Amino acid sequence: MDVMSIAKLATSIADTGTRQDVGIAMLKKAQDVQATTATQLLDAVQAASPAPNLPAHLGKNVNTTA
Repeated sequence: MDVMSIAKLATSIADTGTRQDVGIAMLKKAQDVQATTATQLLDAVQAASPAPNLPAHLGKNVNTTA
């Protein structure tokens, strides 16, 4: 192997490592955004109160026949 081949290989390895680091950072950011969105969605669902004028028995059964 000549010196240029070794330098090219080292540069390629370093570039691959940098790309992986960037990819991992972007993945973590996407997971953080999804976690925040899920938390907001769950808070919104929990904050919704049942309609006050409906009887208590409504909404307890699900009709699964088609």
